[in-house]
This record gives sequence, C-alpha cells and structure tokens, in this order.
Amino acid sequence: MFRILSLTLATGLLMSGCRSNKQEIPAEFGIDDIAESYVKLSLEIGLYDNDYVDAYYGPDEWRLEKIQSGNEEFPYDELKWKTSKLLHSLEELDRGEWDELQTLRYNYLYKQIIAAKTKIMMISGHQLPFDEESKQLYDAVSPKNGAEYYDQLLTELDQILPGSGDLAERYQSFSEEFIIPPNRLDTVFRTAIAEARQRTTAFIDLPANENFKLEYVTDKSWSGYNWYQGNSFSLIQINTDLPIYIDRAIDLASHEGYPGHHVYNVLLEKTLVRELGWIEFSVYPLFSPQSLIAEGSANFGIEMAFPGEERLNYEKEVLFPLAGIDPANAELYFRVQALKSKLNYAGNEAARAYLDGDISREEAATWLTKYNFSSPERALQRTRFFDQYRSYVINYNLGKDLVADYIKKQGGTTDNPERRWEIFANLLSTPRTAALLE
Repeated sequence: MFRILSLTLATGLLMSGCRSNKQEIPAEFGIDDIAESYVKLSLEIGLYDNDYVDAYYGPDEWRLEKIQSGNEEFPYDELKWKTSKLLHSLEELDRGEWDELQTLRYNYLYKQIIAAKTKIMMISGHQLPFDEESKQLYDAVSPKNGAEYYDQLLTELDQILPGSGDLAERYQSFSEEFIIPPNRLDTVFRTAIAEARQRTTAFIDLPANENFKLEYVTDKSWSGYNWYQGNSFSLIQINTDLPIYIDRAIDLASHEGYPGHHVYNVLLEKTLVRELGWIEFSVYPLFSPQSLIAEGSANFGIEMAFPGEERLNYEKEVLFPLAGIDPANAELYFRVQALKSKLNYAGNEAARAYLDGDISREEAATWLTKYNFSSPERALQRTRFFDQYRSYVINYNLGKDLVADYIKKQGGTTDNPERRWEIFANLLSTPRTAALLE
C-alpha cells in the first residue's frame, strides 16, 4: 500500500541519505563529475521504471554496464544516498565567478537531482499528494479551479455549438465530420510535418543530418510520442487507437516534430552536449523539471509555427482537401476548439482528484467527458495516462502558459516574429526549469 507523505516529511526524506558501501563518491567533485554521476544514476533508476529514461545518447559503455548489472532488487538506500551526496557536492561548489549560463546549469542540475530523489521514493512505495509530487518532479504546481469556472466556459460553448441537448454529445456529433479517414492519415500527417519543418527552419538553423521516422501504433495511453535517438534523429509515433481529428495533424506535427520535441532535443544535443560538453543533457529523465519545458515549448511551438489566422488558412487550403473534409465549417470548428482549449486545466483537476483518491476512475472519466468533451473511450484512455504518468499532465497546459508568458515578457510578440523565434530558440538551447522562467 502506498503512503501519502506530508511536504515536511517528503522534504526530510529527500534531503536525508543512507550511505552505501557499494559505491563511494569522491568528496570533492567538480560540476562535470557531478553531471556524469547524475547520468549514470538516471540510467540506474531507469532499470526499475521503464518510463523513466525517455532518451539517452551518451557513452554506450555506461548503458551496457547498467543493463548487464542484473540487479533486480530496488536499491532504495543506495540510490537515495547517491542523490544526497550529489546534492551536497553541488552545494559545496565555488560559484563565485560563474556567469549566467553556468548558474543556470547549476540550478537546473540541482532540481533534476531533487526530482530523481523524489522518483526513487516513489518507486520504493512512497506516494506524495498530487501538488507536492508535481512541485518536486516538475518545479511547478497547477492552479486549482472549481466546477463553477468550467461551467461558465461550458455556457459559452453552448451558445456556439450547433444543435440542442447534452453539450458533450453535441460536440462529438459536430466533430465527427472533421475526422481524418484512416486511408488519408499518412498523407495528411506527412504534409503537416513538412510544412511545420519548413516554417521552423526559416528561423532556426538545424544540423544538416537532422531527420525523423514516422510510425503508427496502437494500444498506447498517449496520442503521440517522440522517441529521440540522438545524432539529431527522432522516432515519432502516432497512436491510431481512436479517431484522429483534422486539428491534431498540425498539433502533433508541431508538438512532436517542428519546433517541438524533435527540435528541442536536437538543439540540446547540438548546443549543450556537443558544443559545451555538458554530459547531463545526454539523458532525459521523463519525470523531471526538463519535461515541463519540453512539453510547454512543444505545445507553444504549435502557435510559433502556425500563428493566428495562418493556421486556419493553411488547414482550409491544404489539409482539409487532403483529408477529404469539407472546409465549410472550418471557422466554426476552430472557434469551438479555441474555446474548448480553455477547458484544458479541467484534465488536471480530474488527475489531481483521482490520484489523490478523492474520486474513482469512473468519476474521473465522467468529469473528462463533461469538461473536456472526451468520448467515453477517450476519457478512459486518459485515466490510463493518469495511472502511468501521474502529475506529468500539468506539463502540457501549465508548461505552455509559462513558456508563452516567458517569451512574451522577453519581447517575443507576434508582431516581431524574428525576435520571437530568437527567444524561443534560446529557450530550447539553455538549461531552465519552471522557476527559472521567471
């Protein structure tokens, strides 16, 4: 049985350590040494959670050594001690003459290791309340909104959706005409990705060898995924379990590809790993502050590539015909989608209540059906995502809002696209967490 820990107790567990005799860490460590140990620690944690290491393209001998260890018992005390020692080593560094980028690196690495220690606790059986978990893992807490807030948005949608009766059913009925036929899916997606890439590379220089492979998969809790392979290459997978709507083509093309996850990982590898030699960026632990920046920039990247009316015009002129969809109601459809997007935080509320044990899976699915207009099948798929990824859900909407606010405050407005892309590219190429966006 899981135990719910208070924030005070959780912090105490995070900062305490139990020294192991299995592996000693030198008392005096430079930041590069700490970074190397962090990478090896992340790979070791990944042995006990298949979702933990999302990408790795560091030295092969580190990967093989860990895979061949054959240790099936979770070494909680040993891993906890390692993270405590790394945190202490960071705190002991002389940072007096560091520049801004070096300070960003330090703060980023510190919070990544805090997240690693939190995940070690979770694997061992400790469970934090939703908001405390997201703070420790992602350096952020999602805002809370009651049902009244979402009910008001439903009232606005009720006024523009065709038909009468149950709002979720009307939305499903209205949206059916915008489903991409399975036999046209690949053409639509490849066209959308090519356009997103062209728009991105007009502002961001990418390595000449950057590329991706597109696959269609089933039986997943997510709708799309980017598996970064290193050397500027990604495997992009699209889940075809449920119908895919026309707006998802650009969403997934930009989010998983350009200028989203693919570009983010390419720039991290190029700038931080290859040019600066910061080995910590050769591993991407999914349950870490890095994910808020990754998901937030990927979602905001949709607006970067297709700002304002440009998206609607491109959809109507190119993607709708390719999908064989009548564009007559395109304006209304995207107006509905824009208003519906304001309901995104309702998914966080469902996850919070469900994972904290306040509501059942069925109640969470009902909430998602009502406030996210998910079909019953898609709502249940979403609860599977909650089970697998837990508070990770905040990274999509809260991450996007934090990234958008950061870029705007830096002068990246829509009327100055060159500056906007410059700030965006810089964000993708520097070590930041949610708190470091302020």
